[in-house]
Amino acid sequence: MALKVAIVGRPNVGKSTLFNRLVGKRLALVDDRPGVTRDRRYADGNIGDMDLTLIDTAGYEDVTDESLEARMREQTEAAIDDAELILFMMDAREGVTSLDRIFADRLRKVHKPIILLANKSESRESGGGVGEAHALGFGEPVAISAEHGEGMADLYQAILAASADIFIEEVEETDKPIRIAVIGRPNAGKSTLVNRLLGEDRLLVGPEAGITRDSISVDWEYEGRAIRFVDTAGMRRKARVQEKLEKLSVADTIRAITFAEVVILMMDKDNAFDIQDLQLADLVEREGRALIYVASKWDLEEEPQSRMAKLKAMAEDKLPQLKGTPFVALSSHSGRGVERLMPAVLKAYDTWSVKVKTKDLNTWLSMATQRHPPPAVDGKRIKPKYMAQTKARPPTFVLMASRAEAMPDHYKRYLVNSLRESFDLPGTPIRLIVKSSGDNPYAEGGAKSGPERYKGDAKTAPRRVKKAKEAEERLSNLPGKALEQKKTRKHQPKVVSGVKASSSKKAGSSIAVQKGARGGARQVSRSGRIRTGQKHAPKK
Repeated sequence: MALKVAIVGRPNVGKSTLFNRLVGKRLALVDDRPGVTRDRRYADGNIGDMDLTLIDTAGYEDVTDESLEARMREQTEAAIDDAELILFMMDAREGVTSLDRIFADRLRKVHKPIILLANKSESRESGGGVGEAHALGFGEPVAISAEHGEGMADLYQAILAASADIFIEEVEETDKPIRIAVIGRPNAGKSTLVNRLLGEDRLLVGPEAGITRDSISVDWEYEGRAIRFVDTAGMRRKARVQEKLEKLSVADTIRAITFAEVVILMMDKDNAFDIQDLQLADLVEREGRALIYVASKWDLEEEPQSRMAKLKAMAEDKLPQLKGTPFVALSSHSGRGVERLMPAVLKAYDTWSVKVKTKDLNTWLSMATQRHPPPAVDGKRIKPKYMAQTKARPPTFVLMASRAEAMPDHYKRYLVNSLRESFDLPGTPIRLIVKSSGDNPYAEGGAKSGPERYKGDAKTAPRRVKKAKEAEERLSNLPGKALEQKKTRKHQPKVVSGVKASSSKKAGSSIAVQKGARGGARQVSRSGRIRTGQKHAPKK
């Protein structure tokens, strides 16, 4: 098991920056303004050859009332109690402040090894702050720069020396947990639901909207199965998201949906399935994740049965691509109906991971096409031939058919809905890929046709074939211009254009005009001779 290390300090000293550097990812949100981090976040990291379980905490505030800062302080104190080693961070540029001294007095009561870090020590102005840090009474401060990665070797030596007397218990690795993301609009009760399931105040909650900023993952065990809940920030409509910090929170929520396996969509019972809820559900379907609808604050509903019927009808009407998605109505505050959530989640996960036998698929395909044959497109019918499941999570099927590119979308939807009903796959996204069965592989140029071989002239060819070949050879022997004229010229029969109306038919008078070989007109006598002399030639 890795060493548990908590990073604590007053707001805006760089705790999340160091957390991200040791984890190796930008998990925690980082911004210049103070108070960005509110919940405590756990993640696995390392420094050198040491494995660490890092705890990022909110900035320590000296407040004990019912405000949000007081609740953030409770989360920080819980992280201190859970950690085995504490990294107390201060800002070397600003020096030691009164809040640093108050927090140092609080840490002296903790009987755990503490390492003092002077962050932001990359500049010359930080030298005085590092010297002031000795007054806190935690020994020699370690000068680091979490932003630029300076002083990590000194930090490794300090952690190695401080953890020499800490016994790290070896724990067997459990099975891979089921990742469940809880999403929804702000103030829908997501963190309250996770706390109710865990049985403790693990996440920061309150009446204020938008308390959660980071996507916080929490490990849990339910009936012997490892569960990892990911509580996300509330997502408003894109047009209303203007601040940089809220954009980072939304991007973190989308990343949580991408890496989740089951997504719980929390909705207020009075405003369920508005535009934002529909967009979130569509995003989950496009990502291919199992989905659970949850209507919160159900203890305030006066007519639960009729309201549930309306919500289910609304889901079927507005989200037909997720037909049959489980619907759970509960109250996170009172705990009413919470016991029905996890069985629905596990059933949705098993449905999302289902695998169908190829034999059963093709039997179903035959019955489905007989009940509703594919349409004829451009006068040619599409013929489905073979079907198989290529992968699960989500279930993905490949259908081999002739003229696959011409299969209309409405027939694909019919096949998906029939698949969902026949194999009991309610609510899970189904991917159907239609591919062409291909051409004959043994045809010329096919995959199995082999190399093309030379076929010589046939010795017993028909006479018309031989004559056509001889004519083609004679044509190819002509000069270039004559060959071109020969190819373009068409055969035209000789046409008698007219007869002279003269009553005297003298010998030698022309009676018809024919078209000559060069296109000019020639005179023909009654005897059939063609006059070649000039018309007005002088007599000898």
